[in-house]
Amino acid sequence: MTVTSVLNTSIGGYTLGHLLTAGVTFVFCLIAIRVIMRLVKGLLDRTSLDKRVTGLIANILKYAMYVLTVVIVAQGLGVNMSSFVALLSVVSLGVTLASENILGNFAGGLVIFSAHPFAINDLIETSGTLGTVEEIDLHHTRLLTPDGYNVYIPNKDLAATRIVNYTHFGRRRVTVKVTASYDAPTETVLSALRTAVARTENILQDPAPSYVLSEYGASSIEYAIFCWCPAREYWTVFYALTAALRPAFEEAGVEMTYDHLNVHLVNDAPAKVDMDKR
Repeated sequence: MTVTSVLNTSIGGYTLGHLLTAGVTFVFCLIAIRVIMRLVKGLLDRTSLDKRVTGLIANILKYAMYVLTVVIVAQGLGVNMSSFVALLSVVSLGVTLASENILGNFAGGLVIFSAHPFAINDLIETSGTLGTVEEIDLHHTRLLTPDGYNVYIPNKDLAATRIVNYTHFGRRRVTVKVTASYDAPTETVLSALRTAVARTENILQDPAPSYVLSEYGASSIEYAIFCWCPAREYWTVFYALTAALRPAFEEAGVEMTYDHLNVHLVNDAPAKVDMDKR
């Protein structure tokens, strides 16, 4: 019996030669997949992408190559794959339409993981929601609001909207404005502002605080303090500095203006009401 006759031996409707060819092709494809995956993982590890994203990309590529291997082996056996490919296309289209939101959130998650607009424990504001980032998933991001609510935001919405990251640089500028009487000398008011800042903890000296006369009002002058603090101490510093201003003004003899209601009675005439600010 010759080699040719052996290879032409029919087994289950296929010749032994076709089966051997298909087997060799299958083994070659598996080896090629393993080599390619090693190269791909090496390249992905060198990127700044999140590990979950690189793992997902590697798995998608691996399964796609497995499907391609099946198609190549089947075609080597003479199997008509036209119907299979058409069916796969229809199924893919149906799954895409049915999972549009899921895929949109997934794509948004990839954008977030690759662009890094925020990280865990960052304080962000988006679409009117302010909160600390507690969890970043491929489908949604979970925020913990200052009043204790868990808010789940779809990644599709996050990737397409404005995001303000308050803690990205580790510090924030505090702005506090206060009004003083026109009778108070400007230097006296500015000295009181410096005293209030000196008594407030967690204010950074680099950049140094600044003090300005910001506006002339109808009955008062507005002054402003601009200073920097650690991002997570923002509200503590803001309220502490605001509270420190009043005793500093009192010690300096500076009057804080406020609305007064003056009622003037003239004989039996109706009361005359004047509003002024002091």
